[in-house]
Amino acid sequence: MRFFFFVAEEVRELLAKLGLRSLDQAIGRSDLLEAQPALEHWKARGLDFSALLRKPEVSHATRCVEAQDHGLSRALDHMLIDLAKPALERAEAVELQLPIRNVNRTVGTMLGSLVSRRYGPEGLPEDTIRVHFTGSAGQSFGAFLPKGITLTIEGEANDYCGKGLSGGKIVVRVPSAASYAAHENIIVGNVVLYGATSGEAYFNGLGGERFAVRNSGAHAVVEGVGDHGCEYMTGGRVVILGPTGRNFAAGMSGGIAYVLDEDGEFPRRCNLAMVDLEEITKEDEETILRSLRRHFQYTRSKRADGVLRKWASLAPKFVKVFPRDYKRALADRIQAGSGNG
Repeated sequence: MRFFFFVAEEVRELLAKLGLRSLDQAIGRSDLLEAQPALEHWKARGLDFSALLRKPEVSHATRCVEAQDHGLSRALDHMLIDLAKPALERAEAVELQLPIRNVNRTVGTMLGSLVSRRYGPEGLPEDTIRVHFTGSAGQSFGAFLPKGITLTIEGEANDYCGKGLSGGKIVVRVPSAASYAAHENIIVGNVVLYGATSGEAYFNGLGGERFAVRNSGAHAVVEGVGDHGCEYMTGGRVVILGPTGRNFAAGMSGGIAYVLDEDGEFPRRCNLAMVDLEEITKEDEETILRSLRRHFQYTRSKRADGVLRKWASLAPKFVKVFPRDYKRALADRIQAGSGNG
């Protein structure tokens, strides 16, 4: 409290020097700012901020004059929460079928918050709440989804799908009547699984850029990704059944990615500053096969089915992306364990 008292006192003194009695009076007073002369650097020469600092002669340009409507009262989650009451109140299994549109954003997040409040970090048993959507989901579908909730879309999802995934399960698959090849078409947007900590995700098609960026523990299967895949990843497992864009694994310090490199071009698309590319082991094969079977179970992916059927010939074409820091940490743990034995 003493710290805040001194800060408040210093603020009052500063305001007094400016001829002001409160912070409220300081709002919008750009005329009181003193511009520092540009430093002797070629990037700073010739900069003119006069237009930026000009004070418009309208009140709404400098302060809030009306409350912003975030649309939360119309969120799809209110319906989900109402229909999922048996699960929320008594942990009873619930299965729902609903349409979804791209104006429905962060679907499942409010529902998930109630699960976490009621059941804590352990969440609910797997698949207690199952919601099947048809259509196109808006941004941040399934964000922060906890354990016990499974969201499935027959259609597609926009950017930030699975952001902060926290134990839940997300499945995005093409419509059953689709006539196109799923593994050649984008089904989910950019920055998928950003900051995910746990859970599973299965995408029956291509992902956009920065797939699994900062993933810290989620397990995912996707049939190809854009640029910067697994960027800054620190944990989890990602199986990619197709091509990647450039700069894969930039800043990747943990977790493992398995990439099916049929054309042999993956090494030149991967950022090798922090990772090694290795052949898969028998244990890796079991991990990939387990992921492929679950991917097929949830999505009926023709790509997954094809890889499983040709496993003997395609298994050697998988590349293991293994961060050196993670590899070193695993080795230290094994050595410490053997030493304690």
